[in-house]
Amino acid sequence: MKALQVERSVPRFAMARIASEWKAGAGGRYGPLRLVDVPAPELPGPGWQRLLPRMSGICGSDLATVDGRSSRWFEPIVSFPFVPGHEVVADTEDGQRVVIEPVLGCEARGIKPLCPACAAGRRRHCVNLTGGHISPGLQTGYCKETGGGWSLAFVAHESQLHPVPGNLPDEAAVLVEPAACAVHAALSRLPAGVTQAGEVTAVVIGAGTLGLCVVAALSRFREDVTRVIAVAKHPHQRELATRLGATSVAEPGELRRAVRRSTGSWVLGSGQLSGGAPLVIDCVGTASSIADALAVTAPGGALVLAGMPAPANIDLTPLWQREVSLTGSYTYGPEPSAGGRHSFDLAFELAEAARLERLLSATYTLDRAAEAIEHAAAAGRRGSVKVAFDLRREKKRSFE
Repeated sequence: MKALQVERSVPRFAMARIASEWKAGAGGRYGPLRLVDVPAPELPGPGWQRLLPRMSGICGSDLATVDGRSSRWFEPIVSFPFVPGHEVVADTEDGQRVVIEPVLGCEARGIKPLCPACAAGRRRHCVNLTGGHISPGLQTGYCKETGGGWSLAFVAHESQLHPVPGNLPDEAAVLVEPAACAVHAALSRLPAGVTQAGEVTAVVIGAGTLGLCVVAALSRFREDVTRVIAVAKHPHQRELATRLGATSVAEPGELRRAVRRSTGSWVLGSGQLSGGAPLVIDCVGTASSIADALAVTAPGGALVLAGMPAPANIDLTPLWQREVSLTGSYTYGPEPSAGGRHSFDLAFELAEAARLERLLSATYTLDRAAEAIEHAAAAGRRGSVKVAFDLRREKKRSFE
């Protein structure tokens, strides 16, 4: 079968940092990524199923892997060669349409008893990402035995599968996994006493797939949030943010002014605000976006890092002086502030209500991977949001 595979190659990762260039004469490579013909993955153990991907999204973490920008933190919790693709809607062998919850926790690894996090449904905090009967891998798409959605077939454990409602199109279902991440970020708790009840201004920095889904989730699931300020570079992002529930939209250079006006703060000499927003969600994860986020987070407020941050040099003085709570938001699970409902259940609801299929801008076949990746990397500049592989078009799509 055809699959896009990432090989462990230090020179190729180094070259990917310099220039991501498709070299058709060198085996169809794009940096460390190569289009290959490989056998379908074997079932690793009990409870595993074969899946045929229908659509598979290209995520920011995928792009960071392909172009060599991902943090070395991940090295012990991936296994090579791996097939990327964790934003997947797929068919099971009995014809059921599912999306996958990609974190590979204790259940998938055949580990008993479950670690405390997995037992509580918080697979994102699993302590056994390198154990059990499969190789290291924090998620499907980063483990050599499972394969991933950038292929014609892969395997997943039954604990990872969420049935797709019949009325939800594939084009929306492929957005459910990033929407679940957004729901988890949007439902982040505020520190006690930071604001009066019902008077919360939330700021969302970044208007790619994750940022736009966070805006939609705040609008739908946070009754205490009265104003949502979205930060977006491009006109189509600003339009979508407004349609998805943002109260106002600011360009990056106008963020501090927008928050000052909304919260009644004033600008201090060095550019930070005297007050700010109680809740700021950074969906970008760069040094500059985090610095902007720290500058507009209210004293005692919460700054949530939802976008995968790159290695960066950041001045954390405001974190200390203003007693800001800095929190990471990674994947999903039962949401205490939503009565224990799972992020994926809420994401299905959000995908339908917000018509998230409108965020899917373009699809490609596997043999056009170079075009797909280049499009995804420049999505904002090209007036796009989500780019995905459409595997429904591929020939020889079967479980054989």
